[in-house]
Amino acid sequence: MTRTVCTEPLTATAFAPFGDVLEASGPPDRITNQGLCGRFHDRAALDFGSETVPPGRAGISIFLAEPRALPYRLEMIERHPQGSQAFIPMTAHPFLVVVAHSPAYAPRAFVTDGAQAINLRRGTWHGVLTPLAAPGLFAVVDRIGESPNLEEHWFDHPWQIVSG
Repeated sequence: MTRTVCTEPLTATAFAPFGDVLEASGPPDRITNQGLCGRFHDRAALDFGSETVPPGRAGISIFLAEPRALPYRLEMIERHPQGSQAFIPMTAHPFLVVVAHSPAYAPRAFVTDGAQAINLRRGTWHGVLTPLAAPGLFAVVDRIGESPNLEEHWFDHPWQIVSG
């Protein structure tokens, strides 16, 4: 039995329960660099722990993921209970973002517009990094620490993600 989810465009409002959409929308918040650079200020709520989470720090890694295509078979979701995770594409290609409130709920599938990045809140269930074109090159800002920060859930019945 395969269940189906249709993609939807990524918007800040639709994605708000799961995290932040990082995009240069609207006028810049601040102008810097002798007035030659607009700053879209503080667009993500980065979270790398608290008094209840073992110590960690922010890190920036580079990921190179193999591109996928729609329809996409979603067999597993994961989450990072100790920190947020931001995916910042290093090319101007759309990518698929799958999120869920929990493994018991139907996932939602978003497609970026090629100029958007995302920041997943700590503990948000999500699919793996899923570029839709090569190269799948991303800067990833997440928690670096000694304690485990990954939980996976494999579905008994996969989801089929199709173009909406």
